[in-house]
Amino acid sequence: MKRTLSSVVVVIAIAAAGLIAEDHDNNKDKDKFQFEPNTLVLSRSVYQGAATTVTKGQTLPPGCVAGSVQVPLLAGGNAKVNVKCATAVDDGEYPNLGNNHNVWNNANDTNNNGKAVDASFGVTSPIYLDNLSTDGKLLDTLQVPTDLAVTSFSSKSELAVNRSTDGRSITFMAYHGGGAAFPTGTNQLDVSNSNTPGVVDPTNPVVSQYYRAVVEIDPYGIIQLTDGNAYSGNNGRAAIKANGIYYMSGNDNNGGLSAAQLTGTQIGQYLITSTGVELRVPGVPAPLPPHIDMIGNFAIAQVGYPSPPAPDKPGKDNNFRGLTIYDNTLYVAKGSGGNGINTVYQVGTHGVLPTPGNAPGNNLMNEPLTILPGFPTTLASGEALDLSMGHPVAFPFGIWFADANTLYVCDEGDGTLVPGQMINAQLNVADAATLATAGVQKWHLSNGTWTLQYVLQDGLDIGIPYAVANYPAALNPATDGCRNLTGRKHGDGRVEIYAVTSTVSANGDQGADPNKLVKVTDLLKATTLLPPGKGGNDKGYSLGHFTTIRSANAGEVLRGVAFAPTDRPGDDENENDQ
Repeated sequence: MKRTLSSVVVVIAIAAAGLIAEDHDNNKDKDKFQFEPNTLVLSRSVYQGAATTVTKGQTLPPGCVAGSVQVPLLAGGNAKVNVKCATAVDDGEYPNLGNNHNVWNNANDTNNNGKAVDASFGVTSPIYLDNLSTDGKLLDTLQVPTDLAVTSFSSKSELAVNRSTDGRSITFMAYHGGGAAFPTGTNQLDVSNSNTPGVVDPTNPVVSQYYRAVVEIDPYGIIQLTDGNAYSGNNGRAAIKANGIYYMSGNDNNGGLSAAQLTGTQIGQYLITSTGVELRVPGVPAPLPPHIDMIGNFAIAQVGYPSPPAPDKPGKDNNFRGLTIYDNTLYVAKGSGGNGINTVYQVGTHGVLPTPGNAPGNNLMNEPLTILPGFPTTLASGEALDLSMGHPVAFPFGIWFADANTLYVCDEGDGTLVPGQMINAQLNVADAATLATAGVQKWHLSNGTWTLQYVLQDGLDIGIPYAVANYPAALNPATDGCRNLTGRKHGDGRVEIYAVTSTVSANGDQGADPNKLVKVTDLLKATTLLPPGKGGNDKGYSLGHFTTIRSANAGEVLRGVAFAPTDRPGDDENENDQ
């Protein structure tokens, strides 16, 4: 059964940024929503647009004014920055069997030399939280009211779900309108690249303003929403709650300021200091710069890259996606963007979650951001420390610790489509780099250094296109790796991992592809990849082999997975799901 607003009563605190949907009475009534213990929560979204959502020929982003803007320089005078707009090349129809329209042509028109038409393109859509058994059976669904928070279809890095360290709630990030002129609801365009109300970049072609909000939900579907001004111009990717504090990851800056203009203007400095890893206190009004609490500030020079030739824009080395907390330590992953280093990072000191009170000099930006020893240090461009080019690049996304010495990492693949490629007499559209390293990677810590032991891939069918009902065959997606994941460790040494797949296809935006929720069992003690299917068959599982437990329909995308929150953590089997 899908539960919507009828399962909660929304109480909006107009004067504050904390918005709460509450129903405290008789929480265990059979007609009330409740997450079942020892189950999964899957976040997903469904496209709501129609042909009229976008009009071919309209200016994109909506409200964009092409020309130049004058941005005041801190040293005096102004910087002239050009703003470019785009034109819609298709209407708002989702790909279907009835005609050739495809709304995602507006993001990357394959008939326009493959160039982005509107690099900011996206359409807001509702957020659904499915409560699933661990074999994928649907138990119930909670829909977040669309006038409270929405996501952006097809932003693939959104809606990661994390369970709090005390097990009592889940959190994710979403969009909440910044006033009557910018309503919260479905079918709003380019919101994922909008400004936040407190950090308005005049060089951003997207003129709308939306908070990047943390949504927290307890075991009974009670919602608390906390607005934030971080991640202006881009998206908040993930949030997790620990010790009453939200820790977030994301990226910002969709404007045209150069590297020098970012450091030489006030808005540029605000952008530099409101990205990456952030801290928010639940239920308080969204802080304004310079009081947005960014944690650390990584730059590639920290690992030895010279500057020049290091060309990265300030702030863009902190383009983080996945995050987790283990042993009271915060970790994040970077796996997208042309700047920085795609790898896994530790935030702050081991065993100490950063707060303003314990940060060096009481400044959270002084917290160290360090690459885990042994993890890649190659630039996202493929450049190595010796400045040679052409080196393999990683694409880490979700991260999950099975124990202090075992880390599982989802690598989503590079998204490169190889049309017509045949491997072992079967069509396979993934490139060699993806086939080598995408999937669930198992890393082991020994003598202070992490080593990649193997990659779990069997059953993912990486690169092999699959059909989706009521979806054009020409756009059939193939699994390219995985994005968000969670897991649990059993007393017999088994590890169960649940992951949401990434895709590669000919679609204008691969983030819009229908994808899958998959499950795999591994042995914690294993140091080499077991032969496919070895062990466990008599117990209902096959070691090292992925099974699909949920497939998205046409017009649907799966995003994040976590174990369900519970008000009795002591009775929960999933004590190690973070």
